[in-house]
Amino acid sequence: MAFWNLAALQLEEFRPGIMSTAEVGNNLIMVYMEIGPKRKDAGHEHPFDQCGVILEGQIEMVVGKERKLLNPNDAYFISSGEPHSWKTFDSRVKVLDISLKPTPKVA
Repeated sequence: MAFWNLAALQLEEFRPGIMSTAEVGNNLIMVYMEIGPKRKDAGHEHPFDQCGVILEGQIEMVVGKERKLLNPNDAYFISSGEPHSWKTFDSRVKVLDISLKPTPKVA
């Protein structure tokens, strides 16, 4: 799909408390997420760059050793291999997230 209207997207449960939809291209993945209140990601990393913008709500993100409270119109960038985590507070958070498509490992 070349165009999105965020208000009209059909969302599916990605993980408990996270509704999302994704567009997967040849090289990029664009994901719209609605993360419920009081949700938490304990931390992870992956071999591709990731970035995004907060559209609604408030989320605390940790990227490497840097911790930041993000609000609407704040953006983030996570370099490949950088450990990162997040948590939400008392309200839902809407995020538009973009990452490189992982390349399959060749045996």
